[in-house]
Amino acid sequence: MGTLPLSTVEDGNVFEDLSGTGSTASDNPFDSLIEACRGAPNEIQARYSKHRETRNRTQREKYISEGSGVTIDPILYKLEHPENYPGFADTRHCLVFWARPPSAVRALIADIQRQLITITPRLWLMPVEHLHMTAMEIVFSRTAAEVDEIVATMSAKISEITDHPFTHRARLIKPMLSFDTAAIALSFVPAADESLPDGRQPSEDAYTYHHLRRDLYDLSKSTGAKVASRYMVPSAHLTIARFVTQADISLSEDDETPDPLKVQKLLDLIGMINANLRHHHWPKDDQPIEVGGEWIVGQERGLDCRKGTLWYGGGQTVRLGKGF
Repeated sequence: MGTLPLSTVEDGNVFEDLSGTGSTASDNPFDSLIEACRGAPNEIQARYSKHRETRNRTQREKYISEGSGVTIDPILYKLEHPENYPGFADTRHCLVFWARPPSAVRALIADIQRQLITITPRLWLMPVEHLHMTAMEIVFSRTAAEVDEIVATMSAKISEITDHPFTHRARLIKPMLSFDTAAIALSFVPAADESLPDGRQPSEDAYTYHHLRRDLYDLSKSTGAKVASRYMVPSAHLTIARFVTQADISLSEDDETPDPLKVQKLLDLIGMINANLRHHHWPKDDQPIEVGGEWIVGQERGLDCRKGTLWYGGGQTVRLGKGF
């Protein structure tokens, strides 16, 4: 058997809301942010922006001040090293509703991934065909039998849930890399009337991605299933890469001590990519947004109801919703 790197992360991650949003008396946890913002898209966007910017700032400080390097996912590490862990399998079965990015966003991510591996060539990259954003997580880390039982409970509503974005079209804009010591993601924020695409009315942006998540929660709960999700924070992100080795930022192949210069080089690259995204793919002066900088959830494919060992983009589709 191989030996795992010292710094690893388990699957019970705590996702902290850094937007400044309080609690709600509603049974739906997504109502709290909508209530705090009085449903205003610009205020909802501001909360999403604050969450990701605060998190990036905190994680950057962690990289620099703690000097502990990256955090390795032990399950992914073992899957990537079958020669050291023969027969190892991921047994964490989940049930989710994924939003699949359209081709333009996938192309943008592929280009970003190519840039990232110039600095961290051993970075694990999410295959482009597996890219996803978790719009609603029902359960995670269960057995296959438990997940199948929940699918049966929800079966009558799965078509309605996966088709929901066809008639409720939430728009996402302002792509930016978000990161921590374990992974890198491309995140978006809900739109608020900026650079509307042809045929879209300002009133349509009143229905934000957070409203969509609220509705998915209600629809899921109405089936009798208990929603046990880790993802309640104001974030719209797709994981695009994970760390599976310290080697790319360490002093040498034999010494896993983080090299401050290599760490800074990675942080600088992330900063440069974000500056380019802001310059080329963010709204400006109500001009059309450059291809890849905008995503209306449901474009090309509806929601993907997915079950199985899907942590790294796998699993099986229960039903794929209708796209537009």
